[in-house]
Amino acid sequence: MKLSWKRYDLQLKHTFRIARNARNYVPVVILTLDHDGIIAYGEASPNIRYDEDVETLNNFFSKIDIEQFDSPFALDEILQYVDGIEVGNNSAKCAVDIALHDWVGKKLKIPLWKMWGLNPKNAPLSSFTIAIDVKEIVRQKVREAEDFPILKIKVGLENDREMIEAIREITDKPLYVDANEGWKTREKAIESVHWLKDKNVVFIEQPMPAAQFEDIKFLRDHSEIPLIADESVLHLEDVPKLAEAFDGINIKLMKSGGIREAVKMIHTAKALKMKVMMGCMIETAVGISAAAQLSPLLDYCDLDGNVLISNDPFNGSRNVKGRLELTEKAGLGVDPLE
Repeated sequence: MKLSWKRYDLQLKHTFRIARNARNYVPVVILTLDHDGIIAYGEASPNIRYDEDVETLNNFFSKIDIEQFDSPFALDEILQYVDGIEVGNNSAKCAVDIALHDWVGKKLKIPLWKMWGLNPKNAPLSSFTIAIDVKEIVRQKVREAEDFPILKIKVGLENDREMIEAIREITDKPLYVDANEGWKTREKAIESVHWLKDKNVVFIEQPMPAAQFEDIKFLRDHSEIPLIADESVLHLEDVPKLAEAFDGINIKLMKSGGIREAVKMIHTAKALKMKVMMGCMIETAVGISAAAQLSPLLDYCDLDGNVLISNDPFNGSRNVKGRLELTEKAGLGVDPLE
């Protein structure tokens, strides 16, 4: 087996601003796994929130000795080895996980969703993300998202109400609201939740910083809107504790380390009677198609990362009016455009 990797700079159609930062492009790394005449793909979209960037990815990938293994079918053994190389580096580990699954699916000549016996018809609709911006641009983004039945709204700065009001001037579509840890005090969080309760908001994602767990528990006790964990949840071990403060979790492959861990997290959350959402970073069709394979298991879906960019280098699961298409193509179902 051989691994190779290459950086791609993904150009965003609009400046992507959340409570922490703003970006016009996002660097990702595409990983290629070559074995037995089959080329498989993985992706790492690093996030500085988790101490990752392209340099940390390159350093991590250079430490992987994949040639010591005979076959990608040794998924557990390979992924345990990769996980033990260094702490963290979750998006890099995710890239390896995705590539291994892509290879296995291609070798077996079936799409990954069939490996879990899933029915694509059970997948929920995906939301379309509206990042923080001024009123005029927010209205423009909403019009561009006309075909999408659900909107996900980034908040967490001083213009939260302005954002929501601008959207409500145009549409009454259901909203997922994501504060990205932006509400720092109980007073601010409770005030925001009360104001949003009549705005057709389905849930609020990560209202307060992950470190303020007791504050989030307090907010949940006083919230008329369900709360979904994002930055608070990375791995399987995080899930049981979060049931005390959240109504659901947002799993991202780039946080969890890949598909294998995500499946365990989904079933654990369901056993705890929690809702399960799957989200994404800004990614190509590789990462989005990998997450889409699990979409029939979800309650909520926010897999629009490649819809927000103008230069996706891959074809994959198409997002048609919020519906992610799961095809019969083997593995992830992706092909490079080059």
